[in-house]
Amino acid sequence: MLTETSARRGGKIHLGGGLRHDWQLEEVQSLFNLPFSDLLYQAQTVHREHFDPNEVQISSLLSIKTGACSEDCAYCPQSAHYQTGLGREELIPVNEVLKAASLAKEQGASRFCMGAAWRSPSDNDVERVVAMIAGVRSLGMETCVTLGMLTEQQTQRLKQAGLDYYNHNLDTSEEYYPEIITTRTYQDRLDTLRRVREAGINVCCGGIIGMGESADDRANLLIELANLPQHPESVPINLLVRVEGTPLADASTLDPLVFVRTIAVARILMPKSRVRLSAGRAEMSDEMQALCFLAGANSIFYGIKLLTTDNPLADSDRQLFQRLGLRMGGLQMETHHA
Repeated sequence: MLTETSARRGGKIHLGGGLRHDWQLEEVQSLFNLPFSDLLYQAQTVHREHFDPNEVQISSLLSIKTGACSEDCAYCPQSAHYQTGLGREELIPVNEVLKAASLAKEQGASRFCMGAAWRSPSDNDVERVVAMIAGVRSLGMETCVTLGMLTEQQTQRLKQAGLDYYNHNLDTSEEYYPEIITTRTYQDRLDTLRRVREAGINVCCGGIIGMGESADDRANLLIELANLPQHPESVPINLLVRVEGTPLADASTLDPLVFVRTIAVARILMPKSRVRLSAGRAEMSDEMQALCFLAGANSIFYGIKLLTTDNPLADSDRQLFQRLGLRMGGLQMETHHA
């Protein structure tokens, strides 16, 4: 177990022969408080033990049903509780989804993610998404959906359809969660994650940084993820996108190095997970993204938009990859079972 003394000396992380699920707040705080170069050295060392450090997995995300969500997530422009100028849209046709997926594949994406603004889908909604999953898989791409809370029956149906990943973020620490969302509980989120894992679907689960949370909240979010019975296969770390009309529109700007530190600690705590740069990349400089890759990020969302927020253009991403000597890759068409 990492001690504060060994952390401050910049010693190598030792995971006791395997992945850990017993991280404590004090030792994670010690990681966050390391000198920046020591933290990145440890994160890069762990990263190289499990991944090619010059390969980044590419995902693309499409909003298949936008707006009018009944949840009151304080960061979300799709919430019906806030006036953000975002109109309600119905579930888009399957052929439009497959057209977008084909374009994403041409641009280098290996995984296609589909997001719908539902608190929880109806069984009929799930059946319509099942057709999308089948179509995207037929293109040779991994599939991921985020549909809100699921029943056990719906989760099993998605598994039968061949879904590779289900995204359901914890967003923040359990302690800070009521400041961000009141329409569902933290336990509701954990219950959906349990159902997904028990069904044998890969888990994509992370959070949002920069919502006014404390340093302990950031540490506790990562602890919650790392101490799950099985680490999420994908861990998206989002930087808050401040949207006019939402309660967090005037949130303070996060120190970029705090975000990089969060990426590094996530890599150390979850060595075999894909750590993804998600929302907020449009506001990140190339230098900040480069530090995130150095800290162990090895997945990005690629394309113009992430659901309803801007994302760097694909050409800009390719140019950055070329400058950094990074390659696109990471297709893994298998499902991990609990």
